[in-house]
Amino acid sequence: MGRMKGMTPQKLAEVCGGIYTGPEDLGTQEITCLVTDHRQMEPGGMFVAIRGERVDGSRFIPSAYESGALCCLSENAPEDRTKPQIQVASCLQALKEMAAYYRMQYPVKVIGITGSVGKTTTKEMLASVLSQKYSTLKTQGNFNNEIGVPLTLFRLREEHEIAIVEMGISDFGEMSRLTAIAKPDLCVITNIGQCHLEQLGDLDGVLRAKTEIFEGLSDQGTAYLNGDDEKLITVQEVHGRKPVFFGSGQRNMVYPMHMVSHGLAGTEFELVAPDQTFSVRVPVPGRHMVTNALAAAAVGLDLGLSAEEIAEGIASFRPVDGHSSILETKRFSIMDDCYNANPVSMKAGLDVLAQVAGRKVAIIGDMFELGAQEQEMHYDTGVYAAGKGIDLIVAIGDLAKQYEAGIRSANPTQNLRYFATKEEALEQLQGFMETGDSVLVKASHGMHFEKIVAFLQEL
Repeated sequence: MGRMKGMTPQKLAEVCGGIYTGPEDLGTQEITCLVTDHRQMEPGGMFVAIRGERVDGSRFIPSAYESGALCCLSENAPEDRTKPQIQVASCLQALKEMAAYYRMQYPVKVIGITGSVGKTTTKEMLASVLSQKYSTLKTQGNFNNEIGVPLTLFRLREEHEIAIVEMGISDFGEMSRLTAIAKPDLCVITNIGQCHLEQLGDLDGVLRAKTEIFEGLSDQGTAYLNGDDEKLITVQEVHGRKPVFFGSGQRNMVYPMHMVSHGLAGTEFELVAPDQTFSVRVPVPGRHMVTNALAAAAVGLDLGLSAEEIAEGIASFRPVDGHSSILETKRFSIMDDCYNANPVSMKAGLDVLAQVAGRKVAIIGDMFELGAQEQEMHYDTGVYAAGKGIDLIVAIGDLAKQYEAGIRSANPTQNLRYFATKEEALEQLQGFMETGDSVLVKASHGMHFEKIVAFLQEL
């Protein structure tokens, strides 16, 4: 990937208040990469030995040098003073300080993405659109926390023009720290939903925590907000300027008209922007995917993309596995959405399934981190599911008992199977399924419903 501009061991020791030991000449060489996993080391790179809950990264320093590390950074005093090493008080703090320094070495535009639901999918949609015109770096997977955001920024190189940085949080103050590192030029907030309520309390708390992103937004920066979100529309101005809203009504800067759903094949619509209207096809299903396309279009238009580039970027979008990706097997069409779940995204998934022709099966599991209201949120989601005309609902998990209660109360004739555990469900699942079924598989990541997806793929 080439060398990292300005990132010499001696400079980095200065940036994070560390002590450099080792040969003078090596201390002035630019590193080639910066990793926290010694197995990803490339010749000439730097290894940051983070002390985790289970493992102290310092024990991997010898193997990092063996793999070609130029330098290692650790909280421990160096054992071998002939090799370049930086000693710091906190590797985690040093990681953040080095990332904030490195982010400023390039004239790249940074776009920060946050929200309760759909960050990863919006990031992928935005990257698909912006890469039609720009050399674009994006967060890999969900590297979106206080280690993930620095690691994303460390992948910046001379050729990049845009960096799309996903920013995830679960508590107050976290976003302030992330935005101080990434210093976004633009930011996108997908929505304010019922997640991390254990820490954030209620939707107003979620709004407060997510909008900490504005603190790091450059003075000339623009905020792009979902105009269909009842909390986000209360944001009147950011740094003295009106946010750009995207969403379904004409009050938004970009909005859709003449939407036509093609079931699992996606949605077509006319995208209306301030001075032009053009046709767009989103190749994956769901109303929320249309919203993601609108977000990407709003940013793309401001960054000078043509209607053709935006439409092409949206049409070539592919979701990450586990994030609403569609898997076609010999027997089934599977909506693999087992990466995360909360009431907003669960209802969106059920909406998509309801649009599909043929027999519909929903396999739904527990939603975590919902705080004190978790029981009634599962019950309400069950009531919602019962009204969707789904041929079979399979509910799995402790909290899913409340799905069952909600479904039974709203629609006593609903074809429903409840299992306390995934293992019990897998023993019997084969007997319920029919060739040609469209299947939604959705739960919080901790339920590990990817095992259900793998099982269905084998049938």
